[in-house]
Amino acid sequence: MADLPTRFGRFRLVAFWNNRDGKEHVAMVHGDVMGADDVPTRLHSECLTGDVMGSLRCDCREQLEAALRDLGSRERGLLLYLRQEGRGIGLINKVRAYALQDGGLDTVDANLALGFRDDERDYAIAAHMLVSLDVRSIRLMTNNPDKIEQLEQHGIRVSARIPHIMRPNEHNRFYLETKAARSGHYIDLNGKQHLPEQGEPVIVLEEP
Repeated sequence: MADLPTRFGRFRLVAFWNNRDGKEHVAMVHGDVMGADDVPTRLHSECLTGDVMGSLRCDCREQLEAALRDLGSRERGLLLYLRQEGRGIGLINKVRAYALQDGGLDTVDANLALGFRDDERDYAIAAHMLVSLDVRSIRLMTNNPDKIEQLEQHGIRVSARIPHIMRPNEHNRFYLETKAARSGHYIDLNGKQHLPEQGEPVIVLEEP
C-alpha cells in the first residue's frame, strides 16, 4: 500500500496479483473503507486506447476521471482498476474488433465474429479485492447490470446502484446505444433523462 496524491484527491494505492491469470490489479482507496458499509465504489476495466490515448470511440476515460473526481470529493470511496482490456479479450483482439467495427459491425457482433462472447470479463477478482479490503457493502457506480449480478454471486452485498452516464460524442454514440440495446446497460440517450456535460457523471442513487 502506498499514498497516491492525484488531481482528483488523495488516494491510497493497493496492488493485487491474480494467481489465476497472472494479472495485476489495483485498488484506489479514498478515506477509510475497512469495515464500512455502503462504500461508493467504481469497477473500471482497463482501456489503453481510452484511458491513456484519449480515444473517442468509447467513454472509458470520461468514466474513469468522473469516478475519481466524485470519489475524491466524498468522505470515502473506492475504485478498482481491473486489467481486463477490451472487455476481457485483450488489446490485440480489441484492435481486431475495432477493424470489424470499421467495417460496419457493432461491438457485440465484432466480438462474436472473433469467437468471443460479447463480454468476457470476470469480476471474481473484484470480489476478492473487496473482501481483502474488508468492505462490508458497496454502492456500485455502474450502468452494467452484469457487474451487480456477478458481484452478488461472489458474496458481495450491493446496497444500491449509482448511475454513471457520460454525454456521448459523434464517435461513441452508436457504441453506447449498442450497450443499451444489446447488452442491457442502463443508458438512456433519447432525452428521457437529463444528461450531464461531457465528462461529468449522472449521480442518482437507485436501489438495485
